[in-house]
Amino acid sequence: MILHLTTKSNEIFGGFIIGKIIDSAIIGVLCFFGLSILDMPYVMLVSVIVGVTNVIPFFGPYIGAVPSAILILLSDPMKGLYFIIFILVLQQFDGNILGPKILGNSTGLSAFWVIVAILLGGGLFGFVGMVMGVPTFAVLYYIAEMILDNRLKRKSLPIDTGYYSKMSYVDSEGNYINPEKQTENIEGKEE
Repeated sequence: MILHLTTKSNEIFGGFIIGKIIDSAIIGVLCFFGLSILDMPYVMLVSVIVGVTNVIPFFGPYIGAVPSAILILLSDPMKGLYFIIFILVLQQFDGNILGPKILGNSTGLSAFWVIVAILLGGGLFGFVGMVMGVPTFAVLYYIAEMILDNRLKRKSLPIDTGYYSKMSYVDSEGNYINPEKQTENIEGKEE
């Protein structure tokens, strides 16, 4: 059991790190194309800064955007304003759509649980909690899922949540009853 959990933990933590690197690379490339279209100065430098600092959860995008915005503001103040608006839109896309989707797939968590893990980890343990919150939560989620599946197996109940519906229940003897499936079986036998 210990070997299985350490192997799964290694898989989850590795998936998170790879997912975060992929997410940051995509943001760096999107930033490059966006800045090229907007005809900004220092396109390559700014895109690399934004992509690399995006590895840091929450604060990374701002750490990269502030010096980049100052650099562009010194070159052309109006383009600096456009850059700030572009980065805010890009980070909203990353934080709400791309990041949770990529990190959720790499760790086995839904986008909702990724956001909860980052907020909970950051609230409890600060910066380290933000970085390590998602893979740690994914490992805990996996352990809880294993325990629940094991308990359901011991009671001879279905493990897959698709079996359970509003009408299904477990009777006093511990038998799983699903009236919807029984009517389907009866209708199937009549034909």
